Amino acid sequence: MPIIQAQETEYSLTEILEYFTVDELKKMLALFNQPVKPTRKADVIAVIVLQYDGDGLTRLWSRLDDLQQAAVAETIYSDDGVYDAGRFVAKYGSRPTGSPAQKIGTMYGSSNSISVLDLFIFKGRVPSDLRARLIKFVPPPRPTALTVLDETPTSVDVAWVSYDYDTGSRKRQVNKMSVPVTILETERLALEDAVSMLRAVEAGKIQVSDKTKLPVSATLKETSMLISGGDFYSEPQTIDDDEYTGSEIGPIKAFAWPMLLQGGGLAEISGKKLRLTAAGQKATRMPPVDVLRSLWKKWLSSTILDELRRIDVIKGQTGRGQRGLTALSKRRAPIVMALGDCPPGKWVSVSDFERYMTAMNYDFEVTRDLWSLYVASAEYGSLGYDGSGQVLESRYLLCFLFEYAATLGLIDVCYIPPELAPRDYRDMWGTDDLEFFSRYDGLMAFRVNSLGAYCLGKSNAYVEAPLERRPALHVLPNHEIVQAGDRLPSGDMLLLGIYAEKVSDSVWKLDQSKMLTALEAGNDIARLREFLQARSAHELPDTVLHFLSDLESRSHLLADVGIARLIECKDKAIAAMIAGDTRTGRLCKLAGERHLVVQDDQMAAFRRALRSAGYVLPTSSGN
Repeated sequence: MPIIQAQETEYSLTEILEYFTVDELKKMLALFNQPVKPTRKADVIAVIVLQYDGDGLTRLWSRLDDLQQAAVAETIYSDDGVYDAGRFVAKYGSRPTGSPAQKIGTMYGSSNSISVLDLFIFKGRVPSDLRARLIKFVPPPRPTALTVLDETPTSVDVAWVSYDYDTGSRKRQVNKMSVPVTILETERLALEDAVSMLRAVEAGKIQVSDKTKLPVSATLKETSMLISGGDFYSEPQTIDDDEYTGSEIGPIKAFAWPMLLQGGGLAEISGKKLRLTAAGQKATRMPPVDVLRSLWKKWLSSTILDELRRIDVIKGQTGRGQRGLTALSKRRAPIVMALGDCPPGKWVSVSDFERYMTAMNYDFEVTRDLWSLYVASAEYGSLGYDGSGQVLESRYLLCFLFEYAATLGLIDVCYIPPELAPRDYRDMWGTDDLEFFSRYDGLMAFRVNSLGAYCLGKSNAYVEAPLERRPALHVLPNHEIVQAGDRLPSGDMLLLGIYAEKVSDSVWKLDQSKMLTALEAGNDIARLREFLQARSAHELPDTVLHFLSDLESRSHLLADVGIARLIECKDKAIAAMIAGDTRTGRLCKLAGERHLVVQDDQMAAFRRALRSAGYVLPTSSGN
């Protein structure tokens, strides 16, 4: 039987019936309960077409059930007039009954049995003349809805399959377990991290490889300590790609920040360290929310890192498989569009988000050549085998959401240890020894927060969300903080750990030395005060309020205005003359009797002004 070569071509009912055999046509005719039984192909086609005349089409329509009618409606109102089985299942949860999926969902499938639905959708499409008539009385399909969770999740149910080898029966068993989740509100953390990470670059603390631009091991450890509340998983390890066994989570935020700063144009490599660009120096004086919004926009078009590289178990990315990888911007764009559809403040499970993306045609592909990527073995572990492509795109999505959107504070996250996450990759060759497929497998749900709504263009201005009031602590006059009830959420414990020493499993104490260290790292007292007021079962004691106010006032007595150069003059007269000159005085300040201080970003202008005044600063004295 000939096949239909171009799906873009429109076919009338008569034309598309020509592609069926006489036996197939007779099966269709039997569905009309037609007593006339022609034998010639042309005659069978003519009789079939006649059944659609007049009110025959509406009578036939009434024989479809609701799900079958939905399949027809989705097809006739689609842009190309082609039935998409995957998109339909993603939207409605199941396939229409009464007809084989391969018959409806493809252009070329065949089947021994047919249903009434096959009298509307022929080899994946509705004929153009039937489509025009159906649109006149068939209502448009229902809008695609994104399912949101009614409340903040506290646990997730995880199921996995095992086999009973002990008794020799190898009986298949389905195991289930309820796993408590970690809820992390990222918005405030990211606002603080934007400041501290720019300061870290300014201080020369971020070291990267001059070849790959990736942060080195020492930097990952340093960054993990600078990040507010630490990384998503405690004590992130560094990973050697050549020795990766799939059992180490490794850094997430600590890895993302150096890449975001480079991709956002705020930092560049100088030797083996990052230094601030002109835009980065300007960013140190900008509101953190504007820095985050700029980094997010720049990352969407950045090519400094393919997030796929962070899925360590997938091999072939730098070899033959590199040629088939798609443009990063084309992968990220549909994810961002789907994020824009998420109602701010509402939790969405990752699985429902993926289904929604499919139903809305927010599709993307990571590679045009799945066969060139593999797990463990290029010969046996190729991703070209059925189902592997979906695992690949799912992990890319998880990485983009967890490592970049969450690190920048656009989404709050709900997650579990990755080794406890559902294992959708178990049918893939070479995965038996993996505890998880990627370090992002534990991401279960997320919600777009106020910062995310602003960065995604859902709100015109950023309004910081108030901290949710949830009494769970007793704050005592002696500066001790006692847990009042059940175990605190991990996000709350992380925040307490920034400012207070842990005395026991349920007691913390505000410590001046630790709080000064927190202030030095860019944290602020106002955040701690708001947190304690939102979590305390009573009004804060006066002793604690006075202690916080005193530290807060001291935190504003000094300010870091940037890196400066100290220039020594031969005598105090020269120093006073240069400091008092109208050309040079505006660019420097006296430091003692014989020294001048010039901000590093003003050095070029200061040198020009010196020359105008008749002086010169030799290059041996500084750059």
